[in-house]
Amino acid sequence: MISSEVAPLAKVGGLADAVPALCKALYQRGHDVRILIPMYSGIDENTFKRFTKPLGVPMGPGEMWCAVHAGKLVGTEIPLYALERRDLYDREGIYGPDGSNSWPDNALRYGFLCAAALQLCRSLNWIPDIFHVHDWPTAPLAWLLKNSERNGDFERSSSILTIHNIEHQGVFPSNNLLIFSPRQIEAVERNQENSVLFMNSLNFLVLGLKSADEITTVSPSYAREILSPELAGGLDEILISRKENITGILNGMDYHLWDPANDEVLKPDNYDRNKLYGKVRLKARLQKEAGLDSNPDIPVFGMVTRLTSQKGVELLTEIHGAAMKPFRDDRAQLVVLGTGETVYENAFRAIGEIFKNHCSVRIAFDDRFSRLIEAGSDFFLMPSRYEPCGLNQMYSMRYGTLPIVRRTGGLADTVIDISESPRKGDGFVFDKYSNADLANAINRAIAFHRDKRSMHGAIRRGMKRRFNWKTSVRFYLKVYKRSQALRRTEARRALLTL
Repeated sequence: MISSEVAPLAKVGGLADAVPALCKALYQRGHDVRILIPMYSGIDENTFKRFTKPLGVPMGPGEMWCAVHAGKLVGTEIPLYALERRDLYDREGIYGPDGSNSWPDNALRYGFLCAAALQLCRSLNWIPDIFHVHDWPTAPLAWLLKNSERNGDFERSSSILTIHNIEHQGVFPSNNLLIFSPRQIEAVERNQENSVLFMNSLNFLVLGLKSADEITTVSPSYAREILSPELAGGLDEILISRKENITGILNGMDYHLWDPANDEVLKPDNYDRNKLYGKVRLKARLQKEAGLDSNPDIPVFGMVTRLTSQKGVELLTEIHGAAMKPFRDDRAQLVVLGTGETVYENAFRAIGEIFKNHCSVRIAFDDRFSRLIEAGSDFFLMPSRYEPCGLNQMYSMRYGTLPIVRRTGGLADTVIDISESPRKGDGFVFDKYSNADLANAINRAIAFHRDKRSMHGAIRRGMKRRFNWKTSVRFYLKVYKRSQALRRTEARRALLTL
């Protein structure tokens, strides 16, 4: 398992949570799973044991060297290796100095990680059946495996590429191709169907999409959506050509980390679906901490998100729009927590100032406060433009907070609309990406909140739902087996041509 993020060591988004969770699920089923990440600044080297010999990695016309540290994934016995190369990884920020900018040498940083993964396996004398890579930073490993390593040590190894967000592709000027060794480039030139450049640029994700034996996304709906020009990020032709090898597998969530009955943040007001008294008290705690009027009868809407266009936040920054009317009229309260694009941060700050008593905005990352929002809110807003999987809607249901979501990606796969299925519903779903449709969903939720009996029934249904990795891992294992069957077939064909 090769990833640019692994929680709790290095995290930017949901990728960091998904990788260790999948590894744990595979390990629990008896599989030999190992993880490789860069040794970023901030990772405690004292929790690792450094290899005595450095690792040489073919890059460009020569070789680059790095140190390898071996440890364990936190709380497990799963081996985790970290590559130390200070000029590449010892800096603030994973992909860049902040959320808006990228490091100019990211092609070298992550191209090196991919090439080093193969060399590390050789040095360990451990040849895996599967290389599982995630998003653009590690996608080139599938390309290396297919083109320059196919007839060597890894001829029976297959590759899986998981797309967590297709908008992030790792696009670099074409001269970055020189980071790879001449042997690797020559191998590609002999196989023209896997042209390295896409739109005259080096696109790391495209390298993986063209080369991986199998491709997965983080929800079934997202797997279908990325075949359309609107949500394919310009890669629809490539994706359609690989559609027989694309599988959508819903991410699970960690029910031990997210448990209202045992969450330390919620003490002493912990609760479960059979005893919801603590949730009532937590609503009062949230209102007080957020500086809102204390009122148990008014519905509280929470939102913990990256403040970006993808998350649909502009639908709420239209102060005079229909979606904000319930909050302007003091019929509902809003609590927002997040960071992101400056334009949205400033817009939400203004909302917090204008509607002080019924809209609270905190521009920050705060795990403790995010848990209080999940527990103390009545409803949770996720009006995403697109959402590959989403986890907050799962956390919300776990904490007895009804999600309000747009019907897209993983949101469509997880939330059942109460209006459409009164006896099974556990949230509110709207279709059109518009202020009016979001407003309609918010108003439906406010009306539903008045019916306490129905409200409690929906809360309990949501808390009973399970999106666990035990289910997800079964689908991954099927994909792994398909990729291995494909690899065996190609190996036999290669023998016949000798």
